[in-house]
Amino acid sequence: MELRQVRYVLAVAEERSFSRAANRLHLAQPSLSQQIAKLEKLLGVALFHRLPQHVELTDAGQRFVQVAQNLVDMADGLEREMRSYAVGESGKLLVGSLPITGAYVLPHVISDFTQQFPGVELQLMEDTSSHLEQLLVRGKIDVSLLTMPIGDPSIEAIPAIKEEIFLALPPQHPLAEQEEVDLAELADEPFILLKEGQGFRTISLRLCEQAGFRPRIVFESSNIQTVQSLVAAGMGISFAPKMITRAPGAIHPPVYRHLTSHPSRTLVVAYRRDRPMSRPAEAFVQILVKKGEKL
Repeated sequence: MELRQVRYVLAVAEERSFSRAANRLHLAQPSLSQQIAKLEKLLGVALFHRLPQHVELTDAGQRFVQVAQNLVDMADGLEREMRSYAVGESGKLLVGSLPITGAYVLPHVISDFTQQFPGVELQLMEDTSSHLEQLLVRGKIDVSLLTMPIGDPSIEAIPAIKEEIFLALPPQHPLAEQEEVDLAELADEPFILLKEGQGFRTISLRLCEQAGFRPRIVFESSNIQTVQSLVAAGMGISFAPKMITRAPGAIHPPVYRHLTSHPSRTLVVAYRRDRPMSRPAEAFVQILVKKGEKL
């Protein structure tokens, strides 16, 4: 059994199609089909049900994919670790970033990192916290900036930034004059939150739950700055981490007030605990944690 054949099976399993997998792997479909058939003959089991419109894994195929993914992850991790010893630290570092939060945090980190590792190509991937967690588990990125809590036990998380969460109110709101607001007073208010999959949405819902109510959500957005603009326009209320309250650019921003419970969120830099990190990855983590202490 060859490692390339294992990768072929994983590609077909993800795409559920020999033709799409062949395009992704830059192979001719007959060649891909032949290699997988050869592997199935060697193993003595069928890995796929070949249906008219797509393929599905057999029971044996499901078990194969489960073990094969770990095998490929280990092989990829070993390759990256060996490359990290090369003179000049050539290669790539794939970093996951939360869309808005990363824009405030990562520029400070990237500048120091590129000075220390000029030969390393740094690639950023922006996505939601939940999707970045999945990409990290699957080995598609090396390290990532994430929001706590993290559900997968295979991820190691190092606290990087802790910041207060503020209440965002329309300027004309009756409570906008108060220095601190008890969230329980806002149980009947319309809320504007981030969409599903965003870590800060989970935090927002949890704050409302702790205050004893379920928020009435009237608008949702994938962009936290859009949320703040809608609040400023009087469409509802929301929450904002401290770094957003200090962000320049908004002509008519919301009014930000402390909550009586003084909640906070923790941003972490995360990586797979069972996967060896390259020297550039270790350095990136260290720089991010160090910079986070000053933000």
